[in-house]
Amino acid sequence: MAVLQIHSYPAPVLKQKAKRVTIIDRSIKKLISDMIETLHAVPGRVGLAAPQVGVSLRVIVIGLPEQDDIVLINPEIVKRKGERIVEEGCLSLPGYFAQITRSEAVTVKGLDADGKEVRIKADGLLAQALEHEIDHLNGTLYFEHLKNMAELQKVQPKETSGTDGTPPDAGDD
Repeated sequence: MAVLQIHSYPAPVLKQKAKRVTIIDRSIKKLISDMIETLHAVPGRVGLAAPQVGVSLRVIVIGLPEQDDIVLINPEIVKRKGERIVEEGCLSLPGYFAQITRSEAVTVKGLDADGKEVRIKADGLLAQALEHEIDHLNGTLYFEHLKNMAELQKVQPKETSGTDGTPPDAGDD
């Protein structure tokens, strides 16, 4: 396993629609392991899409506190419910966040790391993370949901926390 380099905007791989995975072989399983290790190496982040590590394939990993990691290959949102305003940031655009509209709940289908079909019904942070990461697979970054770039806000470091300055519950990937 290895911690992979995160690609930052405007890297071309972030703007491409990722290709479907047709065979889950040893290289895909290694990519998944490396993505999980990379995700856990960055404090406070909840998701990672393969394009963020320079691989234009439809693979995402999500790691929420007190839950098992989620791996989805070729994920698709099949149902959305409601809307809510959330604060969001991204590993591929470090130092910024914004308030955007996301669904209250989503249903996503895809394959797990073993190629078994799965369907996830999610709300809250998990729904937000799923939408955010699937956006990455479609070449969309969160700030493209804004009416104008003036809504993008710079992260202000906290003087006493010693953290990376990411706003709490920002839903970063």
